Amino acid sequence: MSTHVVSPWRAPLIAVEHHWTWYRRNWRATVISNFLQPVLFLLAMGVGFGSQVREGEATGGHPYLVYLAPALLVITAVQNAVFESTWAVFSAFKWQRTYLAAVATPITPAQVLHGQLLWIALRLVTGTAVFLLIAVALGAISSPMAVLAVPFAALAGMAFSAPAVAFTATREKPDSFNAIFRFLVMPMTLFTGGFFPLSQLPAWIHPLAWLTPVWHGIELARGATFGTLRLLPALGHVAYLSALVALGVLLGRRYFRRRLAV
Repeated sequence: MSTHVVSPWRAPLIAVEHHWTWYRRNWRATVISNFLQPVLFLLAMGVGFGSQVREGEATGGHPYLVYLAPALLVITAVQNAVFESTWAVFSAFKWQRTYLAAVATPITPAQVLHGQLLWIALRLVTGTAVFLLIAVALGAISSPMAVLAVPFAALAGMAFSAPAVAFTATREKPDSFNAIFRFLVMPMTLFTGGFFPLSQLPAWIHPLAWLTPVWHGIELARGATFGTLRLLPALGHVAYLSALVALGVLLGRRYFRRRLAV
């Protein structure tokens, strides 16, 4: 490894430039999963299924499409974070070996991690921003404060992504990634208050939902969109999500160094 040092601010930007160079040539491959699929799901659930749901206490007095949209914003961010934090990272370790190429330069394993996480965060912000614009066009979101749901959704996605990237750095085979989606992401999608109030579920599920980044993100996004966000609860949600990101970064730095240091 070279003895030269790259600025800790410049190195992640170099990594982002690398990802962007690839993405601007291959973005069409991500349109369906990142943009079209969430919109179709919003239409199917919000308009199709939602036409059978009456406005009432369960939806906070809102039409079901309006009730669902900010939650789906968060769910979409977390689901998009799954692939970016598992298969894409594993490929950079094992198949394409781009991380090994990076650390052959003055860039350190920690800087490789920081660049990867910065790229994922940018992808989540842009993806949720596009989804928000489409939801506004469909009449699902009208409040100008809903713009805050974009960083809240991205933060929830990163709260899942950072630990997932650290976990991926420990894997020699991708066998466990399908289990992550099946046993973590799907339950977080269905049982954290996105499609129906958490209060309608058995009480023993509530603490499990509170541990998930999806629930905290939904509370923040809905609170911003509906104008019900209170300062202290919001700070609690943000602090919890930020702590998950910090934990993922700390573990990721350790595992990236263990795997890439030569």
